[in-house]
Amino acid sequence: MSIFGTMKTAVSGMNAQANRLGTVGDNIANSSTVGYKRSSTAFSTLVLPSTQGSYSSGGVETNVRYSIADQGGIQYTTSSTDLAIQGEGFFIVSDPNGTPYLTRAGAFVKDATGFLKNTAGFNLMGYPYGANPPAAVVNGFNGLEEININDFGMVSSPSTAGSFPANLDKGAAIVPAGSKPSDNVAGSVITNKSSLTAYDHAGAKVLYDFYYTKTAANEWEVTVYRQDQATNGGFPYIGALATPASAITSTVTLRFDPNTNKLAAGPYSAGPPITGSDKQLTVTDPTDGATPAQTITIDLSDMTQFATAFTPGKGIIDGNAPSPITDVEIGGDGLVTAVYQDGGRRPIYQVALATVPSIDNLLPQNGNVYLPTNDSGVVTIGFPQAGAFGQIYSGALESSNVDIASELTEMIESQRVYTANSKVFQTGSDLMDVLINLKR
Repeated sequence: MSIFGTMKTAVSGMNAQANRLGTVGDNIANSSTVGYKRSSTAFSTLVLPSTQGSYSSGGVETNVRYSIADQGGIQYTTSSTDLAIQGEGFFIVSDPNGTPYLTRAGAFVKDATGFLKNTAGFNLMGYPYGANPPAAVVNGFNGLEEININDFGMVSSPSTAGSFPANLDKGAAIVPAGSKPSDNVAGSVITNKSSLTAYDHAGAKVLYDFYYTKTAANEWEVTVYRQDQATNGGFPYIGALATPASAITSTVTLRFDPNTNKLAAGPYSAGPPITGSDKQLTVTDPTDGATPAQTITIDLSDMTQFATAFTPGKGIIDGNAPSPITDVEIGGDGLVTAVYQDGGRRPIYQVALATVPSIDNLLPQNGNVYLPTNDSGVVTIGFPQAGAFGQIYSGALESSNVDIASELTEMIESQRVYTANSKVFQTGSDLMDVLINLKR
């Protein structure tokens, strides 16, 4: 056994404990870092060849391991752009050079240019909504873009679909033939009227008047006009715009089942069969100059005919006027929806998640991000709540997975073992002094 070898072994032990103390220090320092994953030091022996009469001391080797796959706790915040992942997956972010990285740090805020940037300066990436991204991509980041909210400011969408339920009074009087609004004559008789606001291609509000006229027992006619197309503030209009799915000119006829007082499924004895397509009305409006002309499909399937006063229901219609974005909402499936000042909503991006076969073998980088390696395997990109990918929580952050109590215990152990190794080194040094003094 070599005294010098013993001293080298002690130095190896002290270095190993210094590495262990280094990981403990990193963990404690980052215990409040969003999405941080703790590191630990594992030890393995270094053995030197020995003979029967002489033992050669070896040493200890350290390997740093990362507990990246361990879930941190979810803490809720007041910011809708704070994101946390419950389950497997990583956000895909990019640095100023456009290099993609993986991270669990989801403290994103909108910067002055509209990008969603986390505290380390990385931009969140996703697929543009409507780009038909594949369900899963292996080893590729093609198609992903840095999410920029400002790209969708002051954007209007024309109305294309809506619903407008109402209860029509079963006891209402029948309007004589030739006096209905669809006849487009002065002095037309109407039973009830309500209006619905829609948006044209320029984002301008358009008010459509819905006229409900009882034409027979359990039978009603619904006709739609643009309010600004009326002459002298009423009938006749310049032209009716409603073109029903049943191809009846400028109107649609609704027939109710007298037993249920809901729309009849047909056939019905008072007229031709009623099909599902007859429970909607398509408004074709060419007046905004768009090509093709704007068409709006209005669902009337929830209409009723009970013996009570006319009661229009809540009209729902898509489209929005030009309005600035005031907020964004991010769903559990990663869908990013822009919320406009006027209350309109528009989906703009789909946040994607990435994973690798061996998560703990990802390579940590500055800023709490990771790069894939040969040991971690190829990257697979998918969407939240699909397959093995977890769910995104908006208004929440994933805390670090560091346990302070465990780290303090590790620190004390490392200190004690380091001290013991230093004693071995000191003893070897004392023996070396004895050998040197023998020569004197």
